[in-house]
Amino acid sequence: MALTSLRNTLQRQPWWPRPGNGFDIADWLDQADAQASLAERHIWLIRLVDWLRRGEPVSGAAFVLHLIGQQPARRARVVALLATLWRDVDVAALLADYGFAPRTSFLSELGERLRLRIMPLSPDTTDLGTLFDLIFDHPDDATWVAALNEPTLDQLGALWTDAMAAASASTPAASIPPLGWREPFFDAMLYLATQIRATGFSPAFRSRMGVRVDADFDALPTSAEQMHADASVRQAFRQLARVTERLHELAQTHASVSPHEPWPPAVLQEAQYLRALLDACAQGAQGLHGHLDEHGISVDLVFQIDQLCERCHRLARLLDVVLSPQPGADLRGLLLILVQVGGERRSIRNLVAQHHSQLARKVAERSAETGEHYITRTRAEYWDMLRRAAGGGLVLAGTTFMKFAVFALGLSPFWTGLGAGLNYAASFVLVQWLHFTVATKQPAMTAPAMAAKLANTRDEAAIEGFVDEVAHLVRSQVAGIVGNLAVVAPVVLGIQSLAWWLSGRPLISEAEAHYVLHSLSLWGPTAWYAAFTGVLLFASSLLAGLAENAFVLHRLDSALRWNPRVQAWLGPARAARWASWWRDNVSGLAANISLGLMLGLVPMVATFMALPLDVRHVTLSTGQIAAAVGTLGPAVWHDPALWWCVAAIPVTGLLNVGVSFVLALRVAVRSRNVRVGERARLWGAIRHRLLRRPLSFFWPARG
Repeated sequence: MALTSLRNTLQRQPWWPRPGNGFDIADWLDQADAQASLAERHIWLIRLVDWLRRGEPVSGAAFVLHLIGQQPARRARVVALLATLWRDVDVAALLADYGFAPRTSFLSELGERLRLRIMPLSPDTTDLGTLFDLIFDHPDDATWVAALNEPTLDQLGALWTDAMAAASASTPAASIPPLGWREPFFDAMLYLATQIRATGFSPAFRSRMGVRVDADFDALPTSAEQMHADASVRQAFRQLARVTERLHELAQTHASVSPHEPWPPAVLQEAQYLRALLDACAQGAQGLHGHLDEHGISVDLVFQIDQLCERCHRLARLLDVVLSPQPGADLRGLLLILVQVGGERRSIRNLVAQHHSQLARKVAERSAETGEHYITRTRAEYWDMLRRAAGGGLVLAGTTFMKFAVFALGLSPFWTGLGAGLNYAASFVLVQWLHFTVATKQPAMTAPAMAAKLANTRDEAAIEGFVDEVAHLVRSQVAGIVGNLAVVAPVVLGIQSLAWWLSGRPLISEAEAHYVLHSLSLWGPTAWYAAFTGVLLFASSLLAGLAENAFVLHRLDSALRWNPRVQAWLGPARAARWASWWRDNVSGLAANISLGLMLGLVPMVATFMALPLDVRHVTLSTGQIAAAVGTLGPAVWHDPALWWCVAAIPVTGLLNVGVSFVLALRVAVRSRNVRVGERARLWGAIRHRLLRRPLSFFWPARG
């Protein structure tokens, strides 16, 4: 899209090359003008490549080169134009900077890619990277560039060789670099080495380099071994730019003495040392992933690690080009890499997927730790889940009446939503502290725990274990929902009966009761709202994982335990207990508070924006229906509206649980890189178990 506006403008011109409109490519080649302005010369090249792309690029490129070589005058004009291109643009900018973020921040790179997608680039530039983006802006460019045959590449190489010779001939002798065309490659290598060194010595890397957990070690290294490894990595970053400069100086000396001789052993030895340093820097950066696994994921740091490793690979690729006696194949490989990198950098989806996969896995793993508590595997655990779900239903019975009280205050929509959200949040936190459970919160937590069983989806035993987890989960959901609903409805009815007996009137009015029966009916948007509530349930689990990851990443438990001011305020023993308590409960608190606030505020915000969104929570809806029955009395049992509300309860529960579970399982499965074919095997195994042992999904087996 970066070239869309420019190309739309150009295509309206009568001279734009279109197949079938009488355009002659030979005439277009004859229009090559080395005396034209910088922008016009670049536009000539952009249109030429676009003409190739519109037809068959491989045969078209061979045909264009044939036409160029057919007439000496035409070839001279094209060579002169390419010579001015080589002389006037910054080649090192393409080699060192193309495909890399100008700032090592994920959000900055996201903004840069959005800018490239929305705003057109100008061909009036001396940055070869920008011109390269304008020339190769199509997703299929890498395919046809890779398909160019050897004769075509040889002709193209001869054309560029003549162009560089012409550029050197028009340059004063004192300004001609001794390394010729290799000079910008060495400049780019120095730029890359400087950027790698700066990243390696950045605060984010320095603070973690001493506490790496290298996955390659068979066992945890001793502190002395770790210190030696870290010192070696820091030495590699320190030496990188210096060795690159020394290699450049040795190459210049050799080129000034014997430019056509093979590289001497001193140059090759220095190049080998540079490769070893690059490997050490890349391995040191990749070793930080182990630290992130242990101490929390930082998206920016993951982005910096990937950028540093890619720069190391780019520098090694440039080194291969400058040292090769026949660099044609290496140059072709480099060109293909640059085209591929350009296509990848234009993709916002690739950026988000690449740099959030590890964060998604860490969030899934942290949710899995919590989700294990919601899965029942034995009959004892099953009965315990029923008891805890009954306790959750008891708390939510009080939540139901508090919601009616908040709405009865007649506040503005925002404050009403905030009050309802605080009511929900306080209730969910109370459920957590009392070690009760709310059934609809389970799926988003248990899905990552199930995905943790997918370490090896090619193993039949692993697939069978996953199906076992599905059966355990379904049983847990059934127990949770039954326990919630079996208590919330009779408790609400009992409170309403007590209110009739003590005060002669119910706690909610008849108008509110009729509104409940109208709004919660299956003949309405209840199913849609229930599915949307499942999305909010999933979002709360995601926020819980993010909150816990941030808590661990910023070492807040250590700060709470060892900060002098906190210790002076709480005392060392209490500070240690508080740090441990927060580490154990931060995920649950984040999930409960965020879910409560979303259930209360999102409907009000949606109403303000005229969006058809509301929430339908199966336990709270059941409590409201029971409250309406308690107000309207026995006559309501003959009202069809009541039974349509009752019919909506299983639909609401199924959508609450199903949507949140599917979304959470999707994130967890993607974080485990489970392929599409392997997912089909998983679903097939679940269907087989359902047909063979359907009772296992509803009742635990003995033992």
